[in-house]
Amino acid sequence: MAEYTIKVRRYQPDAPEESDVPRGAYWEQFDVDLDPTLSVLDGLLQARDKDDGSLAVRCSCRAAICGSCGVKINGQSTLACLTQIGEAHERANRMNAAGELAGGATDDEDLQAPHGNGASAPIVIEPMGNMPVIKDLVVDMESTHWEKMRRVTPWLLDDGDPPERERIVEPESMVDITQTIACIQCGACVSSCLSMEADPDFIGPAALAKAYRFVGDPRDVETKERLYDLAQDPHGIYDCTHCFSCVDACPKGVAPMDQIMRLRRAAGEEGIKDRNNGHSHEMAFVKNIRKKGTLDESELLQESYAPGVMGKLKPSKGGIVGLIQSLPTAVRGIKTGKMRSLPKLIPGIHPKLPGDAQDHVKRIYERAEESNQQINLYIIGEEEVLDDAESTAMPDDPQDTTGEGDDRFGGGAGSLPRTDLVGGGKPGTQASDGVPTDRSDPDETIVPTDEESR
Repeated sequence: MAEYTIKVRRYQPDAPEESDVPRGAYWEQFDVDLDPTLSVLDGLLQARDKDDGSLAVRCSCRAAICGSCGVKINGQSTLACLTQIGEAHERANRMNAAGELAGGATDDEDLQAPHGNGASAPIVIEPMGNMPVIKDLVVDMESTHWEKMRRVTPWLLDDGDPPERERIVEPESMVDITQTIACIQCGACVSSCLSMEADPDFIGPAALAKAYRFVGDPRDVETKERLYDLAQDPHGIYDCTHCFSCVDACPKGVAPMDQIMRLRRAAGEEGIKDRNNGHSHEMAFVKNIRKKGTLDESELLQESYAPGVMGKLKPSKGGIVGLIQSLPTAVRGIKTGKMRSLPKLIPGIHPKLPGDAQDHVKRIYERAEESNQQINLYIIGEEEVLDDAESTAMPDDPQDTTGEGDDRFGGGAGSLPRTDLVGGGKPGTQASDGVPTDRSDPDETIVPTDEESR
């Protein structure tokens, strides 16, 4: 057993006016005594049982299956039951030693984190972000998470009367969406979404991942209509900034950003021209890198809103509006020094890569086009964890009499990323940078294309 201090962000709107409880949000610290392998949720429940019964925490299964206990721990969105309190304490100490102050500043000296290396810092626990707080660590998921989930029509749309028995599909055709089916609706990705912080109307990573679950389902008959709807929405698939925060936060390896990129790819394959110029921007980016090797930002802007010769001779109304709306960004770039050089200001004079480096870039493009395969670059995972898991007995292994192997596939603590079960290659073939660790067989990291999966 070890002693830990947890620093909880509290909000008690129903506290009696005559009480000493602050009217707004405030910090409060609790000392708990737990084994390091127990969870942060266990620490919260111990604090509630021993110190303050009014501490509000939402939880149920305590096994990373129900998704009820989503919170922010030391600034990261995750599940409280999935985070060991010993590891959370070590991270808090590393952040404190680096001068990072998780949980924000406070005027109360008793609640301020100690300074210097070796000091024991409190574990900072906050309610999830991007959602209204109801009380303490309990947030209103209905107004943000579930409302956006309904926005994407999260059910199958078939073409007539239901069959006499179940619909039969080839198992291979469902591989592409198995990753999204692993979602437990905990809201951690929504909590961490930086795009949603800037644009609260953004449909969000969880709902868009759910949308891909039905776009990729061969039984759904309105794939193009779904893609058109999400592409035309100014808060849809092109509102994602590709920051990877949702990929880091997801406790089940769903990688919502990957699903958003798949929706964009599918919309492009359907020939959908969106009013947000999102697809034009993607094509301009691809063309720009193929031509120069590094990003020519001024040409990128021009090609995004007025692509090709015809786009410049006869620009669309949306393209003209987009260029005008981009002027403040260009002005800020000039003021901050980012766009003061001529190659940054004049489209087309950005230099190519030196020597034969540009030819290498072109060969990468040619190889990708010849293979016509989608390489999943965004699968993450700790190599050593995968190696350990691989050495563990399988659930049906006659040597496994403990039943612990089931946890690897049941989503509990220590479970394998679901992506390794759905075509991302055998466990241990990918490192945290997404590059195959088994270079002798790179095809192990290739997942089927959308077309092949359907």
